[in-house]
Amino acid sequence: MSIEVLVPPLPESVSDATLINWHKQAGETVTKNDNLVDLETDKVVLEVPAPATGTVSKIIKENGAIVTSGELLAVIETQAGASPPKIDNESPKLERVESGEDNESKTAEHEESDTPLSPSVRRLIMENKLDPAQINGTGKDGRLTKMDVLDYLNKQSSDKAANIASTEAKPETGEDQAKPETAKQQAKPETAKELEPAAPASNLRPEQRVAMTRLRAKVAERLLQAQRNAAMLTTFNEVNMQSVIDLRNQYKSRFEQKHQVKLGFMSFFVKASIEALKRFPAINASIDDNDIIYHGYYDLGIAVSTPRGLIVPVLKDADQLDFAGIEKSITDFGEKARTGALTYEDLKGGTFTITNGGVFGSMLSTPILNPPQCAILGMHAIKERPVVEQGQVVVRPIMYLALSYDHRLVDGREAVQFLVTIKECLEAPAHLLLNI
Repeated sequence: MSIEVLVPPLPESVSDATLINWHKQAGETVTKNDNLVDLETDKVVLEVPAPATGTVSKIIKENGAIVTSGELLAVIETQAGASPPKIDNESPKLERVESGEDNESKTAEHEESDTPLSPSVRRLIMENKLDPAQINGTGKDGRLTKMDVLDYLNKQSSDKAANIASTEAKPETGEDQAKPETAKQQAKPETAKELEPAAPASNLRPEQRVAMTRLRAKVAERLLQAQRNAAMLTTFNEVNMQSVIDLRNQYKSRFEQKHQVKLGFMSFFVKASIEALKRFPAINASIDDNDIIYHGYYDLGIAVSTPRGLIVPVLKDADQLDFAGIEKSITDFGEKARTGALTYEDLKGGTFTITNGGVFGSMLSTPILNPPQCAILGMHAIKERPVVEQGQVVVRPIMYLALSYDHRLVDGREAVQFLVTIKECLEAPAHLLLNI
């Protein structure tokens, strides 16, 4: 019996997807719910599971194809009408090792300890013909993340380049110089090419042209849209983080013991932002043609940098979350982002965005709006600086804050007072309850 594998329904905001990787080929056996193929959209990578157990009899769409909802991807023959499989049925677990090889040397003990790989990790493993067992996983429960694979590939490239440079720079020994003709006479014809001097490393000027990923192209489109369509302006302030740091240091152990999650700085900024948004509702609004939409809820986007590009998962109804709920949600988003498991629901909507360039060492920046939102808060690195308190110069941990906003909707007075409200909440955070 023939079973069709179709492109799953895509959200209304997504018109099509790009087929980026087949995990099974024609003639291979599959088990129901095995991941057959990865589809990349503007926001996430979708896995298409096998609808039934059987044999892949035909693949309709190849890698790189643009597909839409309901299109035919492949055909599976169920067991009743399946042709004999072309792979070793005695090693089903080896089929799921995304190394591009049979990898028959892998031990049974390691097979039993394999953890699931995300679509992006599987794709890298297959494209580069790697053995996952040779890569250290830093994800949850030792799970392999895309960054682990990229770091492994970068290390391989660096080691290879160092070996090449070392070989080219190695001086000839006195013995080699004394008997150049003897070496040539002893060389076999087929190895003569190996004796030719390699090109100097300084002459290597590599270039690589690759197509933009769907996510990168979408990010570029939205950033240009924000630049063209909004009257964007940025205002700055600074906040003394000493009170937040002291409060966090005092309660972080009890907080983690009770809630099973670490107390970070982002939850303080989320709480302070919600308080400021309540005081200045225009900053939580958006423009739709000639209308202003005032949102009576607080869905805060938290910008996250991933190997695929910048994504903004959304904390839904953030005002209803306590500190523990915020920290758990952010931790969950971070893990999903690293493993490529974010869903459309995680990225949908958002009335205000917070981005933290400080984790990368940024001192000051002007964040770009995330349309159709009319404002975005930028956090930066905390640095000790001299400040004046009661006529005395003291050293305090200071962070610069930046608020970019759409001047068509938000006046400068509101933007400045919004930042001042956040500053006040963070410099006197006792009323921002920790729920401990």
